[in-house]
Amino acid sequence: MGGCCSRGNRNNGENVDTSTVLDGNNNNSNSERTSYKTAPSSSYRGASSTKPSKPGPIGPVLGRPMEDVKATYSIGKELGRGQFGVTYMCTHKATGEQFACKTIAKRKLVNNEDMEDVRREVQIMHHLTGQPNIVELKGAYEDKQSVHLVLELCRGGELFDRIITKGHYTERAAASLLRTIVQIIHTFHSMGVIHRDLKPENFLLLSKEENSPLKATDFGLSVFFKPGEVFKDIVGSAYYIAPEVLRRRYGAEADIWSLGVMLYILLSGPAILRGRVDCSSKPWPSISPQAKDLVKKMLNSDPSKRLTAVEVLKDGEAPDTLLDNAVLSRLKQFKAMNQFKKVALKVIAGCLSEEEIKGLKEMFKGMDTDNSGTITLEELKQGLAKKGTKLSEYEVKQLMEAADADGNGTIDYEEFITATMHMNRMDREEHLYHAFQHFDKDNSGYITTEELEQALREYGINDNKDTKEILFEVDSDNDERINYDEFVTMMRKGNPEPNPKKRRDVFL
Repeated sequence: MGGCCSRGNRNNGENVDTSTVLDGNNNNSNSERTSYKTAPSSSYRGASSTKPSKPGPIGPVLGRPMEDVKATYSIGKELGRGQFGVTYMCTHKATGEQFACKTIAKRKLVNNEDMEDVRREVQIMHHLTGQPNIVELKGAYEDKQSVHLVLELCRGGELFDRIITKGHYTERAAASLLRTIVQIIHTFHSMGVIHRDLKPENFLLLSKEENSPLKATDFGLSVFFKPGEVFKDIVGSAYYIAPEVLRRRYGAEADIWSLGVMLYILLSGPAILRGRVDCSSKPWPSISPQAKDLVKKMLNSDPSKRLTAVEVLKDGEAPDTLLDNAVLSRLKQFKAMNQFKKVALKVIAGCLSEEEIKGLKEMFKGMDTDNSGTITLEELKQGLAKKGTKLSEYEVKQLMEAADADGNGTIDYEEFITATMHMNRMDREEHLYHAFQHFDKDNSGYITTEELEQALREYGINDNKDTKEILFEVDSDNDERINYDEFVTMMRKGNPEPNPKKRRDVFL
């Protein structure tokens, strides 16, 4: 797919040779901060049941203790090779589950900017965690020689290869596929991320089946952004790069240009690679005026007049319900929780690394438009509206009240992280274990009624009614105390499955 432009001489996105991604080699999605660390037994027996191992020296790239990926995974055959990394098949030793491990040699990270690229890539993958159409990061490791990203394995190859095989898509099939891709991009943008290297090679198929789910990958060139922020780095791949990127003045609109090029290719085949965009020769005479109009609107050279992801979706017949907004859905989920679970989430939020919450931190700063350190009702309303969400004043107020733990009328940073972190943190046994220990003050293996009341008081709740309702909900054996199993059940209740059945994307 031709050459590529990258910042300096490094292309962390590895767009030179991402065709080697075959089995999901590329680096993204997200999930856990390190990996599958040995989890404590589901039957908790007090603090002495786990002994933390002595941490290694701090790695200069990820900024946390170095560890050996081979202690957890066995590394297998090579899957692909790019300019800055090699991807291998790897197998989790304890479960036998297979993944892809992208290994980036630290000797190729020649300056602080290169290291920051890798660090930001991991942060962005953590931030986008839990989205069904994004390759999942299972763990990030650093040793003396390399950084290793353990990723979900996509066995279906690249979307580009399927396009080549088909020649070009029917208009109906192209529209269906485009809708899926634009929904993915809307998710990026609504969560404050610009991809900056969108192309068919960076969309993988989970399996070889015809209706395999599609997965976005390769966030090596991605950045966090706030509305109105302008970027100057020339990054991306030659055939998909927006004109304003070459002028060194661009924002999230650049991703839409790249999607416009992809739509053109879906409809007309890869002939675009041999020359300029042409909407007059075959098969364009047979393509509907609506499809041509959409391509032109996405390829408008003026980024201010180019369609947004939301507008592309609304240009067809997509209802508003398709416009997933991660912050909104997470706030709604938080609102539905009992008070004790909210307190426990606050404890867990406090032990998340900067790596895991960097994206939420950027989103908080984006909503806190007056830089006061808090989000007001009006700022929350405007922030959600900018992300394509239409809510009534009453609905926004309800969300505000749910997140505003101390009841002072604003959402501070800690409250925002607590209310919006992804619920897959509940799949991390060490997080649950830490939170349980926080409440089990006497290390008895149980959270007593007194300890529960104390936890609620710390959160500003002094109503005995809440304590009784929580015990009624959580205390399944009716012994008026909460054991570890009951605590875990409460925390995971109502959360999405760790690996929910992915929405099927039909390619006709």
